[in-house]
Amino acid sequence: MIHVENLTKYYHQFCAVDQISFDVPKGEILGLLGPNGAGKTTTMRMMTGFLAPSSGEILIKNLSITENPLEVKKIMGYLPESAPLYHDMLVFDYLHYVADIRELQPSVKPGRIRDLADLCALNDVMHKTIGELSKGYKQRVGLAHAMMSDPEILVLDEPTSGLDPNQIIEIREIIKKIGKEKTIFLSTHILTEAEATCDRIIIIHKGRIAADDRTEKLIQTAGNKSVINLCVQGATFEEVNTLITGIPGISRTEKGEEGGQTLKLKAFCDVAEDLRPAIYEKIKATPWLLLEFVRETRSLETIFRDLTKEN
Repeated sequence: MIHVENLTKYYHQFCAVDQISFDVPKGEILGLLGPNGAGKTTTMRMMTGFLAPSSGEILIKNLSITENPLEVKKIMGYLPESAPLYHDMLVFDYLHYVADIRELQPSVKPGRIRDLADLCALNDVMHKTIGELSKGYKQRVGLAHAMMSDPEILVLDEPTSGLDPNQIIEIREIIKKIGKEKTIFLSTHILTEAEATCDRIIIIHKGRIAADDRTEKLIQTAGNKSVINLCVQGATFEEVNTLITGIPGISRTEKGEEGGQTLKLKAFCDVAEDLRPAIYEKIKATPWLLLEFVRETRSLETIFRDLTKEN
């Protein structure tokens, strides 16, 4: 359905998107995650034809977005982070206006507007001007706008940005309902949002893809990893590191605070098994004192933080 290959975008000398490639099959909800400035919005703007790429290729149903922009836009709905709405129009009038722009047939238009009002829960505000609506209702109007022509693909840029917890849940449920029939490509920097909504997650950092996998597999990977925090007295980091990195399942250690005879460090484990008994047996055979010993189970949030931290 969507094929992106070596997609790159430069703003003068700054590389916002750096040779990313991925495919999105029909019927998948794909989440593009990353911190602010990672390149999410730039990627979406190129996919929808709003920006021209510096290099690379974007194919939507085997149509090039650069060579066939109008054909591609007919099968795609796009909701940018700030929905471009006319605040002085009634919701009812605005949806009719969008239906006319999308060239819906007069016989089809009333039914389509009713269906979207039901799907996006807009029936109670159809008589209100858009400017009076809350941020959540404005997002719903923007979503109805993006879906007016019943597109096969929906591109949603930060669809829950700025919403309160109740509104986030409401928009999430709408997206999941739409995703049963559409291919959806959405961006967010909220990990729990992607976990609850998306079939697959791509993590992007500084314009490059840092991870790409099914959501459940990323969760499983996170659950199989942990960090053990130690505080040892009477040893150097080199001594502790040499002692415990020989234990199967410990990939590396990281030095923490050190003061006087006290040393703090982290042991990173790549297995689901709790390795504290093995570490304890090793340290028990030495003259060192073990002052702190805490296992911290890794989560998707931890993996996201590790993949997108500055260094």
